[in-house]
Amino acid sequence: MKSNYKSIGELVERIDQRNTDGSVTNLIGVSIDKRFIPSVANVIGTDLTKYKVIEKYDFAVSLMQVSRDEKIPVACQMDFDRAIMSPAYPIFRVKDTNVILPEYLEMWFMRPEFDREASFIAVGGVRGSMSWDDFANMILPVPSIEEQRNIVKAYKTVTDRIALKKRINDNLEATIQAIFKSLFIDYEKTDCSDFIEFEYGKYPASWSLVDLDTVVDVRDGTHDSPSPTEFGKYLITSRHLLPYAVDRSDAYFISEDDFKKANERSKVEYGDILFSMIGTIGIISFITDKEIDFAIKNVGLFRTSQNLTIRYFILSYLKSKIVENYITSYMAGSTQSYVSLSVLRKIPLILPTEDVLQHFEKQVTPLYAKMIENTYEITKLNDLKDVITTTMSSC
Repeated sequence: MKSNYKSIGELVERIDQRNTDGSVTNLIGVSIDKRFIPSVANVIGTDLTKYKVIEKYDFAVSLMQVSRDEKIPVACQMDFDRAIMSPAYPIFRVKDTNVILPEYLEMWFMRPEFDREASFIAVGGVRGSMSWDDFANMILPVPSIEEQRNIVKAYKTVTDRIALKKRINDNLEATIQAIFKSLFIDYEKTDCSDFIEFEYGKYPASWSLVDLDTVVDVRDGTHDSPSPTEFGKYLITSRHLLPYAVDRSDAYFISEDDFKKANERSKVEYGDILFSMIGTIGIISFITDKEIDFAIKNVGLFRTSQNLTIRYFILSYLKSKIVENYITSYMAGSTQSYVSLSVLRKIPLILPTEDVLQHFEKQVTPLYAKMIENTYEITKLNDLKDVITTTMSSC
């Protein structure tokens, strides 16, 4: 073991400060992707004096079900001077910032290798959970403060660039949806006064209402559960879907034979749209990969790659309130929500005249192209971010 390795317990101290006067009301929690988020708990009538106070640069961790989730939700709170959290969260802070920077410690927690180690340790715990002692006994390298500052600075430069590109994409997305809404929802730019009402809205009488599968081939991914392999192709599920890419970082490999078998049912190509069908319904991913190295499981597939002239119209339409309301009305499942393939195929599609369709595609194509370009850069920056965190183990 390198001499500069220390345990988490040597570097931090537990904090149990209660909101005794009830003065702090901002309730937060830690998400599975290691971010602080506003709590969705209903606190009306709740005694907030029993909740824990978390200050700026304090950490919070959830040690429950670590092996099941294969991630350990832990993060450094940098958004608020003071907030409150459920008493179930262990809260801790760095003992001495001359020994380790909070930002450096958080970077270590972000590493996939840290999650894998924690998941392995938690296998022996009750319901896959970790004890505080097991967490505190995990070790990490602690280089000089100057080295830590350099690593943190490089990491922040990359993450700031990623955040900028995401903000630009958010603005582009908002612009596209505004154009779509004016043409196909509010009809501000449509020269029409005669409309036909249907269950989820209305449309000009000169247009038509059809089932989506009459325009685009709609399929779903494999329902089998291929065994993980050491190498091969990736298996992508709903949790791996990103707006213009798929997240392969925690997807597992399947064999070439299983990949080919899955593709007999649902081969994904550049320009297709994926749609989450189980769990969190309606996550949409437009595929921009030229080479497809994955198969899909329990994911809807809209094969817009076969009809490129309307792909952006279909992509925008799937994000509309019309589709959201339709899907909500047909969702099933008592313990976990899901939507069937037949429901996806019968999505009511407002089909405009050819001139309106071409006008929309002409307006949004350069905007989507810029978003895709930004997504490529974000992917490369994420790779660089991973390289930075990976090199921490060699400090």
